[in-house]
Amino acid sequence: MDRDGVGLAQRIDISAAALEHNLRLFRDLLDRGTLLAAVVKANAYGHGMEQIAPLAEKTADWLAVHSATEARRIREMGVKAPLLVMGYISEQDLHDLDADIHVFVSTEEVLRSLGEYRRERGVSLPVHLKVDTGAKRQGFSADEVRRACELAGSEGLEVVGVATHFANIEDTLNHEFARHQLDLFHDVVDTTRRALNSRPPYIHAACSAAALLFPETDFTLARVGISMYGHWPSRETELTWILDHGRDGLRLEPVLSWHTVVGQIQRVEKGETVGYGRTWTALRTTRLAVLPVGYADGYGRCLGNRSRVIIRGRFAPVVGRVCMNVSMVDVTDVPDVRVGDDVVLIGRQGGIEVAVEELAELSDTINYEFLARLSPDIPRTVAD
Repeated sequence: MDRDGVGLAQRIDISAAALEHNLRLFRDLLDRGTLLAAVVKANAYGHGMEQIAPLAEKTADWLAVHSATEARRIREMGVKAPLLVMGYISEQDLHDLDADIHVFVSTEEVLRSLGEYRRERGVSLPVHLKVDTGAKRQGFSADEVRRACELAGSEGLEVVGVATHFANIEDTLNHEFARHQLDLFHDVVDTTRRALNSRPPYIHAACSAAALLFPETDFTLARVGISMYGHWPSRETELTWILDHGRDGLRLEPVLSWHTVVGQIQRVEKGETVGYGRTWTALRTTRLAVLPVGYADGYGRCLGNRSRVIIRGRFAPVVGRVCMNVSMVDVTDVPDVRVGDDVVLIGRQGGIEVAVEELAELSDTINYEFLARLSPDIPRTVAD
């Protein structure tokens, strides 16, 4: 609350307890010898890197990011955990990276850039060879792995890891292709071992879905993303878990809730229209609450006339088009709504919930994208 007793126009609340619960859940699921890497890329999936990274470091062994810029930001926070940069690093972005920042490498060009960085700066960044086993995104082919190991050695770099990424482990109940990828990855690990005359210490393929469903993908490191934030990767992943384990025994706790406030109350007469394009017409005398949140904040324009919020422990439908910075909700059936009242956009209040999965489905997308698009300008506050 601010000095006038009215809440911030918007805020995102982060539950430290929920984050720790989810990470410890994966600690229990993973093989005892498997290290846990908490994925905090994309502003920690929209949760806020500054808030999440120091919390995750307390429970996870590693943190994983996409870019060198994200790695530098985390180091500036004072976080000391080993970091894994999983995305492309250009030659121009190789600066101020310490020797405890590990990097995915997918091309010979990046290996050469890392070699030049070692010669110029005296810092040898540990290399994890990214292998394409079927996703057809980043990575060396299986036939290129031996050559990559040789090139790394000639550049004075140490290959400490080999990794891959599953193409279709979340969005299906048929995991035949994932098992095909896993078989190919085993062959690649053997190739890498022979090329290096030793097995790299960091072997990793598991994402959240793989860590949940397939213990054989644990290897020595698991990269857990969406589920550390309290969300199933997909309905298919959850259904597969239920089919294999039943409904009990796994409780993911959402880490994030998103709030705004009622900024104004409007009276709309029967037959009057609301918002741009006049897409909603009042069928009765209606009381509207105007909310200071819109698509610039991550509340998509497509949610107009489709979604709902929670005010005073009751659902209220969003009416009219969501604007860049403003939305309207019908509170005619919610008694005593006043300016300054708390509005839940994502989260629980009064025993009911608006889940991010609901908003993602209405937006024809997935929970990952909806969360990642939450504006970094929204204040984020950590609570125990």
